[in-house]
Amino acid sequence: AVCQIDAIAQSWAVISGAADPARAAQAMAAVDQRLIRRAERLVLLFTPPFDSDSRPDPGYIAGYPPGVRENGGQYTHAALWTALAFAQLGDGDRAAEVFSFLNPIRLTSTRAASHRYKAEPYVVSADVYSEAPHVGRAGWSWYTGSAAWMYRVGLESILGFQLQGDVLWLNPCVPKSWREFEISFRHRTTQYEIQFENPRAVCRGVTRLELDGAEIAGDPARVDLVDDGATHRVRVTLG
Repeated sequence: AVCQIDAIAQSWAVISGAADPARAAQAMAAVDQRLIRRAERLVLLFTPPFDSDSRPDPGYIAGYPPGVRENGGQYTHAALWTALAFAQLGDGDRAAEVFSFLNPIRLTSTRAASHRYKAEPYVVSADVYSEAPHVGRAGWSWYTGSAAWMYRVGLESILGFQLQGDVLWLNPCVPKSWREFEISFRHRTTQYEIQFENPRAVCRGVTRLELDGAEIAGDPARVDLVDDGATHRVRVTLG
């Protein structure tokens, strides 16, 4: 049977909040098992792909050869939602792993990889093919919708930088191996230098927040932004 599992349904069960925690974890475990191809650095939209004999006829999607674009290839929108869903579950290791599979710089880091990918290393592609003889070949590049989602997933879901007006929420979900990272952010005329420390090697959880050397009481993930033209230093401790 074709199209036995679809990444969008699995991921959005998590992203929407509709699935209970046990079912959400089960949904993403199935994605990890059936749709992530680590050897090829691919995150498939669904599998198996449709072919010309598929009945009932699924429509235009079967007009693409198996493994090309939406027909069972890697579709970047959906793959980024997969990373987002893993981050929402608190699995920073898988979220960052999936994100790295979509990064065009990583996909073109060698001459052989560049010849396989066949697209620019500095812009996001809408899709990557998954079936021989074109495994790993990029399709439509310069795809702004996917680029926007990549920016949001990387900045908001993994690095945990979520801006809402004059309030900044800092709630990362990162790989356990990330012991520290930083973000420089300009809020109008004011600079914020944000340092994250992960001494206990966790994926998620803010235990302490300091602003200019003083601990902030209340919600440990909230910074109330000011615009005073100064430079402020934020220190976030995960645990």
